[in-house]
Amino acid sequence: MSQHILPTNPPVTVILRHSGRARRISLRVSRLDGTVSLTVPKGVRDREALGFAEEKSGWILAQLAKQPDLVQVEHGTKVPVGGRLREVVAGAGRSVLLGQDEIAVPGDPARAAARVQGFLRELARNRLAEAVDHYAGQLGRSPSKITLRDTRSRWGSCSSAGALMFSWRLVMAPSEILDYVAAHEVAHLQEMNHSQAFWDQVERIHGDYRTQRKWLRVQGQELHRYRFA
Repeated sequence: MSQHILPTNPPVTVILRHSGRARRISLRVSRLDGTVSLTVPKGVRDREALGFAEEKSGWILAQLAKQPDLVQVEHGTKVPVGGRLREVVAGAGRSVLLGQDEIAVPGDPARAAARVQGFLRELARNRLAEAVDHYAGQLGRSPSKITLRDTRSRWGSCSSAGALMFSWRLVMAPSEILDYVAAHEVAHLQEMNHSQAFWDQVERIHGDYRTQRKWLRVQGQELHRYRFA
């Protein structure tokens, strides 16, 4: 893997990877952070691959122009919680407190982002556990465990062993979105596929899910704009 700069305006950094699985040169612009990846088959020279990327420079710049601006969390930043924007402000005491319009974070301002992230993860754990219990009770099945991650490609998953995984960023979305994803993954405890029988289970335990599914498809990536590093 190597990094190269395309002489565009503005210049673009491209990550070039050689892959034994690749059958052709391919370009990808991450919808999450704007990373430009150039994957090439073994045996293809870097010069040829970069020439391909330069030919596609117009497409690359157009994709980057569509990227949402990243938001570094700090005092004064507004972060969505349950679909409602709350401003990160200085707090008193020892605990992070969630208000109607603010998140009060005590202590060193330099650690505000990390503390907000920790608070959101714990809030997500509690809310997802409650939602999973609710839908699992309707289904008559129980997961083997629940884990949280900061996944980029999916909002949840269910393993063959009945272990459920969720993105903790779901707690930033409106509550009905979190509920839908919980019901979706619980339904996989009964149907490990996306057949009509699976969607029937989702609708049986959750109700109509189409609005929530569309929200994730159209607006879900906005939740990845927020950076807590």
